[in-house]
Amino acid sequence: MDFRIGQGYDVHALAEGLPMWLGGVRIPSETGFVAHSDGDVALHALCDALLGALAIGDIGHLFPDTDDRWKGVDSKELLAAVLARPEFEGWQVVNADITIALQAPKLAPHIAEMRRTIAGIMGVGVDRVSVKATTTERLGFVGRKEGCEVWAIVLIERK
Repeated sequence: MDFRIGQGYDVHALAEGLPMWLGGVRIPSETGFVAHSDGDVALHALCDALLGALAIGDIGHLFPDTDDRWKGVDSKELLAAVLARPEFEGWQVVNADITIALQAPKLAPHIAEMRRTIAGIMGVGVDRVSVKATTTERLGFVGRKEGCEVWAIVLIERK
């Protein structure tokens, strides 16, 4: 059996009047993420974890913010494009574990939908996708509601 583990991390600043996308789900909020794409920091971290598992770079190299093709792109499309890369031929996702640090809004009502959305894109059962949310107890830039950070870990195996 051949397994690979990948870890991803991403962070985005928050600003008023922008949409907030997390885990492929639109979250009702007065603030959203400052980004070249839709700013879905959870899917960005997940993409980096998947790319890291096969040591094929990161989303900044694949989808640079200097390329207008990616301006405003739906990050669900980025995740699908990562999984469609030829390097993923013969590999399957075993599981993904995502931790979102965000002071507000509360994410608990949206986690089930995030899990379903991510599982659908990755072609796995929802029981193989974990999404957890936490605050930083008002500490740091996350606690001051200036931004969000996300960690993602994936396990993949050769089919």
